[in-house]
Amino acid sequence: MFSGRLPCLNRGRSLVAKHLHLLALVLLLASVLGAAAHAQGTGSTTTQQPPANPNKQEAPPEAGGPQSDVGPYVVPKKKEEPPPPPPEKPKKIEGMPDYSIKVDVPIVNLDVLVTTKDGQFIPGLHQENFKVFEDGVAQKVTNFNQSADAPITAVLLVEFASTNYYFMVDALNASYAFANTLKKDDWIAVISYDMKPQILADFTQDKRSVYAALNGLRMPGFSETNLFDALFDTIDRIDRIEGKKYIILVTTGVDTFSKLTLDKITKKIKGTKDITIFPISVGFLVREYCEVHRCGYTHGMGIPVGNMDYLQGDNEMRTFAGLTGGRAYFPRFDAEMPEIFHDIAADIRNQYTIAYHPMNTQLDGTYRKIKVELQAPDGEPLKIKDQKGKDVKPIIYAREGYTAKHQVE
Repeated sequence: MFSGRLPCLNRGRSLVAKHLHLLALVLLLASVLGAAAHAQGTGSTTTQQPPANPNKQEAPPEAGGPQSDVGPYVVPKKKEEPPPPPPEKPKKIEGMPDYSIKVDVPIVNLDVLVTTKDGQFIPGLHQENFKVFEDGVAQKVTNFNQSADAPITAVLLVEFASTNYYFMVDALNASYAFANTLKKDDWIAVISYDMKPQILADFTQDKRSVYAALNGLRMPGFSETNLFDALFDTIDRIDRIEGKKYIILVTTGVDTFSKLTLDKITKKIKGTKDITIFPISVGFLVREYCEVHRCGYTHGMGIPVGNMDYLQGDNEMRTFAGLTGGRAYFPRFDAEMPEIFHDIAADIRNQYTIAYHPMNTQLDGTYRKIKVELQAPDGEPLKIKDQKGKDVKPIIYAREGYTAKHQVE
C-alpha cells in the first residue's frame, strides 16, 4: 500500500522543487532589473549642471583653505619686502677720536625808526626800501616787519640824589610823565640811583606799582651820581631777558664817582643787543642860571661840577642813544615832558624791524659799523613827500653797530 503511493509523492516533490527554482529565477531577474533602472535614473540626474552663483568669489590661486563655493578661504598676506640694508658706517680708524661739526650762522636784528625832522613817524615803507651796509658792504635783508602799537619792556632809570632840589623835581616830573604813557600790556621796572642803583619796582604790568615806586622818592641819600655804574648794572640785568628792551634814562648826565670809566661803559653798550636807550636831560634852567651867574658848585654837597661837565654829559647821552638806535632829549621846561614821552612811546611802538645774515661770518669779536639807507625800487634814493606835496628829508635812527661774537679757541 505504501509502495504504490511513493512514486506519486516523489513526482509531486519534484514538481514543487521546479516551481521554487523558477520563482527564485524570477525574483533574481526582477532585482537585477530594478537595480539597473535605479542606476540609470541616478546617472541622468547627476548629468544636470546647477545654475551658476553670480555672487561667488573666486579664491586667488595662492590662497589656502577650501576651494569650493561654500565656506571661507584664506586671503594671502601682502608680500613683505625685505627692509633696505642699513647704511654702511664708515670704518673707524683706530686711535682717532670722534668729531662733530656745528655751524653757527649769525643773524643781526635792527630796529629802525624813520621820522621827519619834526619827529613824525613815516609809515608805509617796505623791505625793498631799506638798504643795510656793514663796514661799507651791502647786506641782504632776510626778514622785515613793522610793529604797530606793540607792548614794550622798559626800565625807568632815574637819577635821584642830594644834588639840587630843582633837579629832583624835574626828574620826578619826567618819571610821572613817562608812567602816564604806559598801557596795560607793558612791562615796566623802576630803578633809582645815586651812589648805587636801587630797584624800586621789579617788572610789572600794574601802573599803580610804578606810581607807588615813584612816590617813595622823597628823601635822597647821597650826593654822588654814579651814572656809569648804574647804567652798567641795569644793562647787565636786562640783557638776559629775551626780546627788545628799552631804558628810559632820566638824568643830568653827570657822573661823579663811578668805578667804571667812560670807555668801559661804552664798550658794554656796544657789546649788548636788543637794548635801546632814550636819555632825558633834567635841570636845564638851573644850568642856564648858574652859567650866567657863575654859581660854582651846582651839583650840591661841595662836588665841583661846572658847565663843561654838563656839556660833556650831554655829549655822552647822545652817544649812548646813537649807539643803541635811540634819541636823546634836552627839554627846557617841564611842559615839554608830556610831548617828549609821547614821541618816545611812538618811537618804541612804531618801528621797522630788519634782520640780515652778515657777509662777514668770522667770529672774531670785532665791532662792525652799520649804516641804513632808504632807496626806491629802482635803486635811486627814496623821495618822500608830505601832504602838501613838498619833499621831506627822512631821518633814520638805528644802532651804529654791534660787536660780533668771539669764538673761543
